[in-house]
Amino acid sequence: MRNVYFAIISLLLLAMTTTSCYRERLHTFDENTEDSVFLEGSRHYSVGYNFIVNSDSIILISQQPEEHVSQLQTDSFSIPYNQQLAVSDIHILPQDSIDSVWVQVVSEKGRLGWIHEKELMTSVVPTDPISQFIMFFSHSHVMLAIILVVIMSAIYIMRLSNMRNVPLVHLRDIDSFYPSLLCIIVACSATFYASLQMFGAETWQHFYYHPSINPFIMPPILGVFISSVWAMLIVGIATVDDVRHKLPFEEAILYLFSLVGVCSLLYIIFSISTLYYVGYPLLGAYCYYAVTKYFRNNA
Repeated sequence: MRNVYFAIISLLLLAMTTTSCYRERLHTFDENTEDSVFLEGSRHYSVGYNFIVNSDSIILISQQPEEHVSQLQTDSFSIPYNQQLAVSDIHILPQDSIDSVWVQVVSEKGRLGWIHEKELMTSVVPTDPISQFIMFFSHSHVMLAIILVVIMSAIYIMRLSNMRNVPLVHLRDIDSFYPSLLCIIVACSATFYASLQMFGAETWQHFYYHPSINPFIMPPILGVFISSVWAMLIVGIATVDDVRHKLPFEEAILYLFSLVGVCSLLYIIFSISTLYYVGYPLLGAYCYYAVTKYFRNNA
């Protein structure tokens, strides 16, 4: 039963990390207007790209954008939450003071409608599961909830570990470098992720619209980040396997949960502190501490 439990944990980690990057196509379009071709180079999506509605609903205009801007009578219809849309045309309307870019989309039922690009982008998310995952964790209230849960869980697990005097990463660590290495990789990945947000926002936008788990087909800077994610998965599986051989079952489960809490806390600390440039010297100090602490405890 112990081996079964650890196998389930490993499979869950593998399933969450290797989510497919398949993007379903609703329709294909042969016609490309002059505006669409002009804007393809300046935007990360183009004609034929698929979105899914991420808000309660969006309102589309049945007539041409020129009629709406000229305040002529137009018809509109709504697309509900979780419905797929495909981009069929992009049109520039310089006389529109609100947003000069209009996007025509087609719904699952084949209805065509126009909407401002800014309004569309705030109400939809790409159909790729990785893009949806990024969007979900980019919301501030989600991050706040995660921070609170992680901090409370980490405090509880550390107090429980102190009461039972069981191993804990960096404090009463086991004779394995994998847990410390996993923490270092998480800290480096969080720092690199925050650096992408600051210095490579356009590159990160490209990854958001065209995600992949293959680091060899991505730009070098994204390839390094994807490689760090794979490193977390590989070292994480090695950590689970090593811990289950070195600790009794109950202590191993408690150790692994505490390790998850520490890694989550490291991710939050370095992803936020890097935005204020404090994360870089902090990362160097933490890596030095983690390595020296391990070799000091396991000399």
